[in-house]
Amino acid sequence: MPFVKVYLHFVWSTKNRYPFLNSKDLRIKVWDHIRENAKSKGIFIDTINGHTDHCHCLVSLGADQTIQKTMQLIKGESSFWINKSELTPEKFEWQDEYFVVSVSESIVDKVRAYIKNQEDHHKKKTFQNEYEDFIDKYGFEKYG
Repeated sequence: MPFVKVYLHFVWSTKNRYPFLNSKDLRIKVWDHIRENAKSKGIFIDTINGHTDHCHCLVSLGADQTIQKTMQLIKGESSFWINKSELTPEKFEWQDEYFVVSVSESIVDKVRAYIKNQEDHHKKKTFQNEYEDFIDKYGFEKYG
């Protein structure tokens, strides 16, 4: 049996960054569902949180899990569940794009705190600003 601990910070937004997740109660319900669904599929979500138009997850991937499949399972099932449960007045969708960066064991606690602090963080900075900071910080290519 392999022993694997690879932490990744996943971030993705709602379709067109629409503020579908506009109440704290709704966000908590969605994050709890994502965590439980992921657990049932063998995906370990260490920390999950977000704001009205996006989600952050700190995930520890297993030996046989890929980034693409993990995102597909998390995003696809959660949007289906949100719509089936009629949690939003309009059809809910996640944006196709996402970004993922590796997280060193030495800063896992810092990333956890960052994710947990999304409510306060977004009182000072929009998701668009956060997104641009991530693109610049990690050297991703900007498109469009």
